[in-house]
Amino acid sequence: MEFLEIELKRIDAHCAVQRRKNVTDIAAMMHEAALDADPANMYMRLYFILSSLGQDEFALEMQAQALQHRAIFRITDPVKPSVRLLALMSPGDMTDNAPLDYLLEGHPVRLDLLFVSPGQELPSQIPDHDLVFVGMGESEKNSPTFASLMKLRESWPRPWINAPEKLLNCRRDRLPKLLEVVPGLLAPACRRWNKQDSGEFNFPLTIRPIDTHGGKGLEKLNCLEDFHAYLSRHGEIGEFYIADYIDYQSKDGFFRKARVAIIDRIPYACHLAISPDWIVHYIPSGMEHSQAKRAEEQSFMEDFEDQFARRHAKALLAIADLTGLDYIIIDCWETGAGELLLFEADGGGWIHAIDPAEVFPYKAAVMQKAFDGFEAMLLQKSRA
Repeated sequence: MEFLEIELKRIDAHCAVQRRKNVTDIAAMMHEAALDADPANMYMRLYFILSSLGQDEFALEMQAQALQHRAIFRITDPVKPSVRLLALMSPGDMTDNAPLDYLLEGHPVRLDLLFVSPGQELPSQIPDHDLVFVGMGESEKNSPTFASLMKLRESWPRPWINAPEKLLNCRRDRLPKLLEVVPGLLAPACRRWNKQDSGEFNFPLTIRPIDTHGGKGLEKLNCLEDFHAYLSRHGEIGEFYIADYIDYQSKDGFFRKARVAIIDRIPYACHLAISPDWIVHYIPSGMEHSQAKRAEEQSFMEDFEDQFARRHAKALLAIADLTGLDYIIIDCWETGAGELLLFEADGGGWIHAIDPAEVFPYKAAVMQKAFDGFEAMLLQKSRA
């Protein structure tokens, strides 16, 4: 298979929007995007801007319009690229794909996004590249695309990062079985359950609809009455993930969740969220409003290599080796017995350094280690 060098105009990536998030700048970016003479660029730029503003429905309409014109978009285009990276992406919102522009900001890596849809042929012209990165997260929606990519990869003349068959290891019901042999690692047992299925349930448990993220539809159920009430509230949904609930509340009454990137088998700290709620998400946890929480996060991030990563070195390495992924984002914490408690893992997880420096002055330097590690992996893979 031969690839051609084709000219693509760079578009504004969403990290630029996040860094300039005020009314005047956003209005100027919207106006500038609307004046783009390339309709594909215009719509895709609007998609990134609207997605960054949380206008997901409108953003997806813009993306659909962009993809009617073409499937390839150049995000970064340095004069002398260290690596030419082709990322395979899934049409969808910002949670469906890895945010590679965040990882590569400031690095001389050329980034082309190729949006791949099930049953749709690839473009006849694809920009030449050194590496292919599968940027899609594991999901039921992406399973048909993964099947197509597995066949395509067999004859592709460039190396791939995060092979699609390896990403399937991240499925919520597969990952615990894969990792159950690892000492010092606890991944709560999980199964897919359909309303047509029977079976016994061990309470407490957690339940969530298939293909949901960000805690959408996720609840803890303590008894059979809770279970039936949950199904009544979600009558339109037929299939769910059901997992064992592991109590990981700390002695101070808070719950903690760390996000860790494992890049080329090396773990990097990305954030620590501290919340009174057992469903821990960074923004609702109010980290920006608590100096004590930020001080703990700073200590966690800056001492990560000598503390958390050292305590769980074997478990973190086993996650990389058993999933077979070169780039994987995990959410985790520790049990009272000192085990690494794994909540989820995926190749499409989000890491970034766009939190305001005046509130989180410690983050940029720590996150730069992960970003540098990502480019180092790209260089190593491309030279090999």
